[in-house]
Amino acid sequence: MRHRPNEMSGGQRQRVAVARALVGHPELLLADEPTGNLDSRTAREIMDLFSQLHAEGQTVVVVTHDPGIAACCRRLVRLHDGRIAEDRNV
Repeated sequence: MRHRPNEMSGGQRQRVAVARALVGHPELLLADEPTGNLDSRTAREIMDLFSQLHAEGQTVVVVTHDPGIAACCRRLVRLHDGRIAEDRNV
């Protein structure tokens, strides 16, 4: 709490961004590369949290280039050159 954003690591900033996004209990959570700056353990914790939120009825949209993160999602929409190349339930 006592550090300025420029004094925090990328992972710390990422975790703060996720916390700020969740504090208002939004109906729709848009997460663009939410695990990009995180270690694998913390990334798994974030994805577990998103899964829990989804189970409670919250809509969570995750944008990622990481196939491991995409595999955590129930639906996969793959874009290629701005067009939907794939849309399937996982």
